[in-house]
Amino acid sequence: MSGRQGNKLPSNLPQLQNLVKRDPASYTEEFLQQYHHYQSHVEIFTFQPDKPSKELAELVMFLAQVAHCYPEHMANFPQQLKELLSYHHTVLDADLRMTFCKALILLRNKNLINPTSLLELFFQLLRCHDKLLRKTLYTHIVSDIKNVNAKHKNNKVNTTLQNFMYTMLRDSNPTAAKISLDVMIELYRRNIWNDAKTVNVITTACFSKVTKVLVASLKFFLGRDEDEKQDSDSESEDDVPTARDLMMRYATNKKTTKRKKKLEKAMKVLKKQKKKSKPEVFNFSAIHLIHDPQDFAEKLLKQLENCKERFEVKMMLMDLISRLVGIHELFLFNFYPFVQRFLQPHQREVTKILLFAAQASHQLVPPEIIQSVLMTIANNFVTDKNSGEVMTVGINAIKEITARCPLAMTEDLLQDLVQYKTHKNKNVMMSARTLIHLFRSLNPEMLQKKFRGKPTEASLEARIHEYGELDAKDYIPGAEVLDVESQKEKGGPQDEADGWESASLSEEDNEDGEWIDVHHSSDEEQQEVAEKVKSMPIEERKAKAAAVSTSRLLTQEDFHKIRLAQLSKELNSAPGKAAKRKNIEIDDEEEEGRGELLSLRDIEHLHKKPKSDKETRLATAMAGKTDRKEFVKKKTRINPFASSSNKEKKKHKNFMMMRYSHSVRTKNKRSFREKQV
Repeated sequence: MSGRQGNKLPSNLPQLQNLVKRDPASYTEEFLQQYHHYQSHVEIFTFQPDKPSKELAELVMFLAQVAHCYPEHMANFPQQLKELLSYHHTVLDADLRMTFCKALILLRNKNLINPTSLLELFFQLLRCHDKLLRKTLYTHIVSDIKNVNAKHKNNKVNTTLQNFMYTMLRDSNPTAAKISLDVMIELYRRNIWNDAKTVNVITTACFSKVTKVLVASLKFFLGRDEDEKQDSDSESEDDVPTARDLMMRYATNKKTTKRKKKLEKAMKVLKKQKKKSKPEVFNFSAIHLIHDPQDFAEKLLKQLENCKERFEVKMMLMDLISRLVGIHELFLFNFYPFVQRFLQPHQREVTKILLFAAQASHQLVPPEIIQSVLMTIANNFVTDKNSGEVMTVGINAIKEITARCPLAMTEDLLQDLVQYKTHKNKNVMMSARTLIHLFRSLNPEMLQKKFRGKPTEASLEARIHEYGELDAKDYIPGAEVLDVESQKEKGGPQDEADGWESASLSEEDNEDGEWIDVHHSSDEEQQEVAEKVKSMPIEERKAKAAAVSTSRLLTQEDFHKIRLAQLSKELNSAPGKAAKRKNIEIDDEEEEGRGELLSLRDIEHLHKKPKSDKETRLATAMAGKTDRKEFVKKKTRINPFASSSNKEKKKHKNFMMMRYSHSVRTKNKRSFREKQV
């Protein structure tokens, strides 16, 4: 016991910290002693701020750990630390500066500092040439703002910080501006600062002279976040059994009708569960929150015309402008001649430029402006001197542009393009057929009679609206197939109860595994719907549809019937001709209209897979060959550095040397039985 040392509290700060947290009142004197020691070190530090001080760093961390135990003594401690950092952060030692920041983060986590002033200081510290410090500050800023808005939106703090961010994006230091932008983008992605003010502050970064800041803001508006896609793909669903698991369970058990029906039911439940488990994705991108998209697009176009950045940055600017014009239906007439300059088959990334031209087309653009774009594409791409792929891409681009702005297509150009229906190249032929199919639904009158196909009710009603014309209807098209009063209102609750009782009784009676007769009336319903629509004159249909739309609330089943009625118009042929198909199948997952944005596949789509060249075939063959090391006999040597054995040496000797050896001469004299051993 004599060799045991006592507790040296003044020099043993971790032990003193532990004791102070347990009983603050008993160790007030020791704490004050360390506090005075810290103040004396700070006075020395102010004379030489660039000198490292290990003792000061330890004292700062000790005081930050126990600050909540003595609030009256430590009232000025956070402010003093912030002043030291703000005055001397450029000359401070890196380790000491990191210690001060960690101490302030610790005090903020204990809610001893106001978040606004601390975060403003941390944004100023982003100018320091210390990568580790910037990473630490970025993580804390994002997590702190997230915690501030955890229970409810703290608008006071958010407004102050957003105004400060606006100045930081214009900072002369490019690193500080870039990290400030990254903070705003990350907070928007986490749905913390997902308001219009944040988006409009980020729009100012699109005009930054720093390329990194410009590219980051453009990527934000274009929605190119690869990390987010990887995170969403990597989300595992371990708790939910997969379809493969259910199939394996069915395959390993005895095959019975009851088990087969159970499997089908389980697969349906699994499909529904997957739909429910997916988080709701609101397609409400940041482009919709811009206050003045017309002015923003005009400034971007001016910047694009004078841009001296790399070609990839110019492509991103063109993409953003085309999305703004297409989504907000803007008037930006100078953009189309600018895009026309790049519409050449040999142009780099020409398919993307064609996509931008299609995205920037909408019904409010004057047709003569889009006509010049269509003629440029037709003259440069859709000619016999080009390859089949080039012609296919050109026709696909024309189809997408005319789908958004039908008035731009002239009859002469359409007749020329339609003639490629009999082209020898299958890709060109199929693209021309898709163009014919599009105009059969848009305006069949523009096609020659032989290309119009079998006339249907939908084709008779099809008509291209004049420029600026709105087709506002006071009824839901197709609602004439519904009754004015729903059957549920007529039946009442008693009928529903009886239906439930009968259903439950039938389930109890059939629990022994016998077949249950279920009446599938989808085919009959479709036929009834088609007959109803056929028998009504047009005026009566509109009157009944208006009465139904204004007299009752429509359910999902009602909308399903309306969709059936609308699709039946595509099948009802002219009088005296039979319909091509009697029934229609509607899949909710595949039922998606033309969205706001186009995909590159719409332009580059080839119906026939192109022949691969020799290099591609060789690469595919080499990729299919597996490594055959597992089939090679492994050398089991105790010492890997030992020399080779005589048996191995014989393999490398000349055969003329080995032919007269004893082993070779005796090999011929062995009998067949000896050779088998």
